[in-house]
Amino acid sequence: MADLLSVLYADGGALRVRPDQPDWPERDRFILSKGHSCTALYATLALRGFFPEAELETYARDGSRLMAHVSHRVPGVEFSTGSLGHGLGFGVGKALAGKRGGHGWRVVVLLSDGELDEGSNWEAILFAPQHGLDNLLAIVDYNKIQSLGEVAAVLELGPLADKFRSFRWSVREVDGHDHTAIRAALADVPWEAGKPGCLIAHTIKGKGVDFMQDKLAWHYKSPDATQVTEALRQLRCPEG
Repeated sequence: MADLLSVLYADGGALRVRPDQPDWPERDRFILSKGHSCTALYATLALRGFFPEAELETYARDGSRLMAHVSHRVPGVEFSTGSLGHGLGFGVGKALAGKRGGHGWRVVVLLSDGELDEGSNWEAILFAPQHGLDNLLAIVDYNKIQSLGEVAAVLELGPLADKFRSFRWSVREVDGHDHTAIRAALADVPWEAGKPGCLIAHTIKGKGVDFMQDKLAWHYKSPDATQVTEALRQLRCPEG
């Protein structure tokens, strides 16, 4: 997911935002439906300049606005999420309001694959093309692991692209870690006039860290200090 956010929020990237004016009326609206992955979004927003990077040290502490599920109290966050299955419905409502109000902004909703088990998403998926919401883009972080097991074992979603197409969405698939491919896919949305778009991003949970990569346990676990140092080394990131 970090790769997807990097492309979305890069300076001059796919999302039209102003970090110094987080409530700019013509901003694109980004909604993180998988709100439990908020640390990646908080880090992205801080690096982009929405709030000081030093505030990241307050994450999940008593009284911090950087809550353990993403909170609208944070500059740059549109909607508090965490209860899965609600982000897309909210995004559809935003997109409909944008259309009816004649606004030029777009709505981008980042979903987990596991939350597509929930029927509320499929109601929203039915609703969006009915109202021609081509100002809406859903991105599915398709890492194929959810909280209690592999997606295929819990509730198989495949063929996922065909499902969205049968619901009258315009669909593309991409390697969710290939920045060039992601950037190219996002460069010309909407892909079809009158149709919402769905970008299925094939990703690997914990990619780049050998003891985390594609491991179910790391859906919940937090690394200790030694593991953090090793993960940063493998990712070739500076410490501190």
